[in-house]
Amino acid sequence: MQNMYLSEILQNFPYLSAVMAFAVGYLCMPVIVKIAKKHNFVVKPNKRTSHKGAIPNVGGVNIFIAFFITVAAFSLHVIDQWEYLFIGVFVILIVGFVDDLIDIKARWKLIGQFVAGFFLIVVSDIRLYSFQGFLGIYELPLLLSYAVSFFVYIVIVNALNLIDGVDGLASGLGMLYCLFFGIYFTLTGNHHLAVCAFTLVGALAVFFIYNVFGGRNKIFMGDCGSLFLGYMINLFVFQFCTLNAKHYVPEQFYIAAAPAVAICVLIVPLFDTMRVMITRVKKRLSPFSPDRNHIHHLLLKIGLRHRQVSFILMIETVLFIALGILGRNWNITILVAVALILKTAITFGLWEVMAKKSRILNSEF
Repeated sequence: MQNMYLSEILQNFPYLSAVMAFAVGYLCMPVIVKIAKKHNFVVKPNKRTSHKGAIPNVGGVNIFIAFFITVAAFSLHVIDQWEYLFIGVFVILIVGFVDDLIDIKARWKLIGQFVAGFFLIVVSDIRLYSFQGFLGIYELPLLLSYAVSFFVYIVIVNALNLIDGVDGLASGLGMLYCLFFGIYFTLTGNHHLAVCAFTLVGALAVFFIYNVFGGRNKIFMGDCGSLFLGYMINLFVFQFCTLNAKHYVPEQFYIAAAPAVAICVLIVPLFDTMRVMITRVKKRLSPFSPDRNHIHHLLLKIGLRHRQVSFILMIETVLFIALGILGRNWNITILVAVALILKTAITFGLWEVMAKKSRILNSEF
């Protein structure tokens, strides 16, 4: 009876699930950190990292525990409704956890991501149904819908995995994404989606505190966390686009350019992944080969610290979200073009700052 009462409260005030998830995560995190250190679930400094000492890298486990306990305890119908989707969640968690432990090869990681995506896109039938007029395309045939959905899914999962390179960045961006989708789902009456989004905000907030301000108890998200975050963001993006494509939202909240708005929201990791992979291919390297050419690496090279990098990219994300909201009913192709032009200009500006700093350093020697 009490559980039903709490569930009803969450349906009316879904943002309270963030508070509950934060409380659960805050209680569990010290235990997770202790277990990780005891069993050596840690990452040591290497040529691609900038931290010192062995740091636990299973923060994603705590994010999932806080998320799952909150949803299971106070909104169990969400799991009942999406039971197969949660099978995919467990698959992606296992893939990430194993990769954190033994660093599996890229192709096996990709196969695991496809298996998890199968439960989201095919079994649960949560996918992209329409382009809403982007490039003149509206409703997608079934096979094309599957192909596009899998492509978008893989891109988003790996973009969030790759952006997790400095303290607070992936979790900070994740909180912004979930806040945007959580507020939208609340306004449109999709409370089960809103509960999931706000619950993830609370779970990520605990990790953010430990990751950025943890000191001796510092912890990293690991692939377990970034892949889980990417999986859930895919769920929100697909549902966000579907609700608008099928006009399942109140008229005052209908967004004609929903896919373009989603691109604006996620443009920092999406653009960075696209840029880095194009650069690798131009150098005749595998697009999946590791390097230090991501946006956060470039910002570190000009002398910024981890917190400054995360803050700058979070502010940039807020500005692009504002652009998406402002242009929500523009022509979808125009909004995408404006977002890409602005992001390209910002990137060229960063390159100019790096070149200027390099010239100054060379002149000093």
